[in-house]
Amino acid sequence: MSDRLYFRQLLSGRDFAVGDPIATQMVNFAYLIGDRETREAVLVDPAYAVGDLLDVLAADDMRLTGVLATHHHPDHVGGSMMGFTLAGLAELLAREPVPVHVNRAEAEWVQRVTGLSATDLTRHDHDDVVHVGEIPVRLLHTPGHTPGSQCFLLGDRLVAGDTLFLEGCGRTDFPGGDAEAMYHSLRALAELPGDPVVFPGHQYSAAPSAPLSSVRENNFVYRPKSLDEWKTMFA
Repeated sequence: MSDRLYFRQLLSGRDFAVGDPIATQMVNFAYLIGDRETREAVLVDPAYAVGDLLDVLAADDMRLTGVLATHHHPDHVGGSMMGFTLAGLAELLAREPVPVHVNRAEAEWVQRVTGLSATDLTRHDHDDVVHVGEIPVRLLHTPGHTPGSQCFLLGDRLVAGDTLFLEGCGRTDFPGGDAEAMYHSLRALAELPGDPVVFPGHQYSAAPSAPLSSVRENNFVYRPKSLDEWKTMFA
């Protein structure tokens, strides 16, 4: 798959949405995943400046066929929440009406924040597979940060959204957050076979990615050895 896989990690405020103060402050990663032979591609968590992301695809001679959304927060999918409004899915679909793949438990949250209709969203369950050309992407339901947070596993890469950062994990004190669910989701990711490289939803660390084995060893979220220990730290 490595020869066919098209994969780009783009940092908000640097690689797209340059000059946008919120994008620069939030240091979101967006991802472009595609098949170099079929030229099909999807965007992961397009927000802030969707035109910039589409321009990158066009410059790389790739064609947008869908969106993968890790969760509903506006810095990942656009929309309004907590007093601010960001561009994202609504603006993207106005230009490119493609399927938006969300976890079933996240669909209503995405609709509420972005204003999209139910028919704009393609709902998925844990371990569903979306094919981008001939590239299979496993959708892993990892609740905790939000009810329907999901990560994407493709070959030796794990796009982890706000479930797992290289240092820390997503907050669980926002609406829909669940500290106990986060504990179990982090354990499930730690047990993935092989040693995929973790690509997080934000650059909250010096490195933009790291092998899962390194994250397990160095990230403090893996220090608690039981749910009770976890709750003393995070609940």
